[in-house]
Amino acid sequence: MNPYNPPINDMTFLLNDLEMLPKVAELPGYEGADAELVDALLNEAGKLSSEVLAPLNRTGDEQGATFENGVVRTADGFADAYQAFVDGGWNGLTCSTEFGGQQMPSLIGTAVMEMFTSANMAWSLCPLLTVGAIESIETYGSAELKKTYLPKLVSGEWPGTMNLTEPHAGSDLAELRCRAERENGHYRIKGQKIYISYGEHDMSENIIHMVLARLPDAPAGTKGISLFLVPKILVNDDGSLGQKNDLRCASVEHKLGIHASPTCIMAYGDNEGAIGFLIGEENEGLKAMFTMMNMARFNVGLQGVSIAERAYQQARDFAKERVQGRVDGGGPEKVAIINHPDVRRMLMDIRSQTEAMRALAYDTAVQFDIAKRHTDAHTRNEAKAKLDLLTPIVKAWSTDLGVELTSTAVQIHGGMGFIEETGAAQHYRDSRIAPIYEGTNGIQSRDLMGRKVLRDGGETARGYIEEMREYAAAAATLDAPYSIIGENLSKALDALTNTTNWLVENGGKSPALAFAGADAYLDLFGKTAGGAMMARAAVAAQSSLSNGSGNPSFYETKLTTARFYAIHVLPKTAALASEITEGADVVLKLPEDAF
Repeated sequence: MNPYNPPINDMTFLLNDLEMLPKVAELPGYEGADAELVDALLNEAGKLSSEVLAPLNRTGDEQGATFENGVVRTADGFADAYQAFVDGGWNGLTCSTEFGGQQMPSLIGTAVMEMFTSANMAWSLCPLLTVGAIESIETYGSAELKKTYLPKLVSGEWPGTMNLTEPHAGSDLAELRCRAERENGHYRIKGQKIYISYGEHDMSENIIHMVLARLPDAPAGTKGISLFLVPKILVNDDGSLGQKNDLRCASVEHKLGIHASPTCIMAYGDNEGAIGFLIGEENEGLKAMFTMMNMARFNVGLQGVSIAERAYQQARDFAKERVQGRVDGGGPEKVAIINHPDVRRMLMDIRSQTEAMRALAYDTAVQFDIAKRHTDAHTRNEAKAKLDLLTPIVKAWSTDLGVELTSTAVQIHGGMGFIEETGAAQHYRDSRIAPIYEGTNGIQSRDLMGRKVLRDGGETARGYIEEMREYAAAAATLDAPYSIIGENLSKALDALTNTTNWLVENGGKSPALAFAGADAYLDLFGKTAGGAMMARAAVAAQSSLSNGSGNPSFYETKLTTARFYAIHVLPKTAALASEITEGADVVLKLPEDAF
């Protein structure tokens, strides 16, 4: 498997040239996030990614996580890599200084997490979940729980997990049967949870489980769910570790990809019941869990970016090395396959869409920072609305593309891509989980349609569309041949506007009709939003070229990839709009027994 080279130049372009970093560095609490420090952080994270994590990716895939006699062992090197991660203070990068963190903006955490995930997606799942647990406890936990658990979670010494799914209750959390009983200031948890990433492992001495359960007198449905902090090892009053809690890993799943990530079936309360501590209020667990879930959904969307970047790098290097055939209309000499137009097309497709996904994810992280720390309430609320709108798009659009683009990378390898030894197949296999976990992409499209568009009559969506029109107008002023970036973005925005209006108008009369087009609408929104980010990038690149700053070839490349995206991706929005407004009814046409 080829080495991983962190795309730090692309990252700093977004942070600096698109002025994302100055926007968050001026927020209260983020004053220390100056360009020099951020550059140093990115380079150090890049070293950990390329030198420590990336070399373990292949061996982790081959060895997987093992389960024997109730003990889960991670692949060779994983525990040492995690210790290096903890020793470097990386887990606390974006966490509050109150609990030992460095309090960097989420924007910087996003860039760092992208590198860790590209280097080793299976390994990165562990810190990904811990970040969400920290956010949930910090927001809803009692002062005592914060004091006891947050310093260890922030340091990464004790990673966190998220326990929602049960054998009979996947996405429908109303069916949860895991139960909790009150007992002398704490609760006893009994039940089973499945698909728990890093539910048990050998990388830390304790694991902090965030578990959804139902009290005996709880109301039916989702209104009767509570959230509990359930440690693997109980913590004594002096902070030392005490006795093992009544919980265990029952087995580890055998999976298509991310083999090195232990996906556990967890059993709580085989005996007297696992001791748990309430997070937030009784019967209001979903509110606290959604804080964790939304963070996880965003980071899973980032996995789509990360795995596409890793697959692109490997496919590009292979295409430069693999000599095969002659260029049509060229000379008699055989050439590296990167000289073949179709291979160039595939590489450009991966590269341009990866850049669009990355830019949209980073801009979404900016909204999280603004919503959390801006001094003006109105500005915070606007950022929160935008964050809520974009989160399902980042999650679903990016992870669907992750699968598509890693598949394209396999295609570039030809037959060698189908052979496990090259490593291209692993990226494809690993990518396939991302559209499924943390809420399937079908659920994300329903969320976008129902909660984010129809609920407010399309107001937030239209506001964001108007913001994107400013980017289109700016890009339309670029010199030929780059003015097409703004022109095609304007057409895509028209398609998105008309479709949004149609959905708002018809969704109230026929919700099923609207939801039949939800997946296509999310794709339409994602492609258009990605195009807007590429337009921003093109304008910034042209400005830097005009000013004579930076590396001219780098900025010329940015203009070219933006132009490719505008010509090859944005026209697809017209077909998606037609699919929604003219084809939704046929989705529902066949009777059930005709399938």
